[in-house]
Amino acid sequence: MTYAPYFTEEHELLRKTIRKFVEKEVAPFVEEWEEAGVFPREMVKRMGELGFLGLRYPEEVGGQGGDYFTGIVFAEELAKCGCGGFPMGIAVQTDMATPPIAEFGTTDQKERFLKPAIKGDKIAAIGITEPNHGSDVASIETRARREGNEWVINGSKTFITNGTRADFVTLVTRTSDAPGYKGISLFLVELDSPGVTISRKLDKVGMRSSDTAELIFDNVRVPHANLLGEEGMGFSYIMWELQGERMISAAGSIGMAEYAYDLAYDYAKTRKQFNQTIANFQVIAHLLAEMKTEIEVCKELTYATAYRFSNGEVPSKEISITKLAAAQMAHWVADRALQIFGGNGYMTEYPIQRIWRDTRLHRIGAGADEVMKEIISKQMDLERIKEAVR
Repeated sequence: MTYAPYFTEEHELLRKTIRKFVEKEVAPFVEEWEEAGVFPREMVKRMGELGFLGLRYPEEVGGQGGDYFTGIVFAEELAKCGCGGFPMGIAVQTDMATPPIAEFGTTDQKERFLKPAIKGDKIAAIGITEPNHGSDVASIETRARREGNEWVINGSKTFITNGTRADFVTLVTRTSDAPGYKGISLFLVELDSPGVTISRKLDKVGMRSSDTAELIFDNVRVPHANLLGEEGMGFSYIMWELQGERMISAAGSIGMAEYAYDLAYDYAKTRKQFNQTIANFQVIAHLLAEMKTEIEVCKELTYATAYRFSNGEVPSKEISITKLAAAQMAHWVADRALQIFGGNGYMTEYPIQRIWRDTRLHRIGAGADEVMKEIISKQMDLERIKEAVR
């Protein structure tokens, strides 16, 4: 199928390049990385050398100067590697921890953090979630207190992707007693700073090749030069970041769903029952058709929303709809694909069980389904409708 006006010939050439890279340098090692619970640091450097970590960043900061859809292509194709963990770790590097630096950072911050991240010389993480606060970003407790030309940070963060070996974290903190979102700021914190502790590596159900950690900050001193953007504007910055994160989550969901569909399709064409391939059974053929339909619907939705986002709009309702629909679709497709595999699908020797596990996280990360529904319902003016009914 063609997807005008979103993709050009250059996009399709990039897609082929990324697909070859995934087939040769990623997919053959997925089992090894899943077992280890982490992918090699050298992979980040390798992708930096290939220009993959800065596809849509300007050339002046070391990027390739591509448009927004180069990032969509990258997310889709990387998600077809056979697991969700590796793409997740890379997405944090390209689309979560670094966009706020590119958008709000100083020249010095871009030199010290953004450029090395694009080159693959530094691994990035983003620190939002805390043990007591996930979706409720405005209530975070990690605190930064200014002392002269430094800030002293205390608190903890959890579910930090890349957290066991990141060089720096884009950290959400509270810098004043102003209520709610008004007292929140962002800092770039180097994780080899005194007082930073990796309290534990977390053991996850899925996304296992992506390392995830809990971090403790105990009187960590950070220079004022590492304050990202303006003090007190951190909530606005992180809400902006989450819009891009949700879009890239949707693109990754599509890639994983297509991978699951392809596994199921190929299996159905070769698996025999009652002297015929199971693809010949109407119930299987119709299920595959339904899976394909759901994927294509979410593709069109994602591309249309990405087009608006790439042109400077930030349609948060539509982004939330896109993220919700794509995340739910991906797990639905993976679940149906596993069903087509039958008992084999539940065995660890078949990759569909891993995709089934990994797609589940898309319905939690970057805003859980319930948060997406809350955003959507508020922008549908449902509160006004309720009042009218009364």
